Amino acid sequence: MARKNLLAGLVDAAEIPHADVAPAYPMRGASKSMVRSLDELSRQAEKFLEGETVVELDPDTLDSSFVSDRMDDNPGQFEELKQAIAERGQDTPILVRPHPSAADRYQIVFGHRRARVARELGRKVKAVVKALDDRTHVIAQGQENSARANLSFIERANFASHLEKLGYDRTIIGSALAANAAAISKMIAVTDRIPEETIARIGPCPAVGRERWVELSLLVGKTANEEKVKAIVSDPSFDKLSTEERFNALFSGLNSAAKPVRKTTPKIMENWQPTDKTVSAKYSNSGKAFALSMKSRNAGPFGRYLADNLDRLYAEFLVQGNRKED
Repeated sequence: MARKNLLAGLVDAAEIPHADVAPAYPMRGASKSMVRSLDELSRQAEKFLEGETVVELDPDTLDSSFVSDRMDDNPGQFEELKQAIAERGQDTPILVRPHPSAADRYQIVFGHRRARVARELGRKVKAVVKALDDRTHVIAQGQENSARANLSFIERANFASHLEKLGYDRTIIGSALAANAAAISKMIAVTDRIPEETIARIGPCPAVGRERWVELSLLVGKTANEEKVKAIVSDPSFDKLSTEERFNALFSGLNSAAKPVRKTTPKIMENWQPTDKTVSAKYSNSGKAFALSMKSRNAGPFGRYLADNLDRLYAEFLVQGNRKED
């Protein structure tokens, strides 16, 4: 089977000619070693298809994987995929396994969107049927998505969290996501601090990376912010925002709430003018600062006089003060 370019882009981009959408995490700023690692995962994922018989299945006989790795579909990307398949057919088969608990049905390992396209186009879906246990299923599913590098950080984190809740150890999770122990630990920590329903309300946020999610999780994880989080995500206007805007709205709302409000003493502004009205002055006092400004023809000479006599005036002030204390 010809090797497809599974690193090309987003959302089954191997099906879409000249896909030029920038891949999401972890390809952004990826090192050469990371690219080689993903390339190797691409080969590993394709081994599940190589040398196997490709059959055509009724999409209505297919069920989704028992663990989700995507939060929602991007309508524009899905329509692009659908148009590409409608015009020239399905280039790459999906991988399914016999359903573990339902006769004459199959469970999708990877290729959910291609299966959905076939269903909407009223066509059979090209598939490879392979008997896989649950462990091999999740590794194949994770490797195929990691190889194409089109899952956002939070989708990968959710996938890792779901696998851990299903009882898989972090070695298997790391194999599925091409991530080391430290990266998996950060993913799980984020999903532990942010409730699953809150993550679902925010959405996949393909443009938001790991560190920003870690920062948000620290804010959401504070008990004092619990009610604030609920108020922000339940506001009717929240759902009208894009996924990145929802992230920013929650982050900004919690970040501003975390900043202490400085108490300021209002400035008291007063005016002064002598009886000859040759000079006028304005002064303000905030308790910590006293400001004086003067204008008119005598303002300069009078200001100079004040400056030259500050020592004497301050000494008189101290004497008057001492007298008041006696």
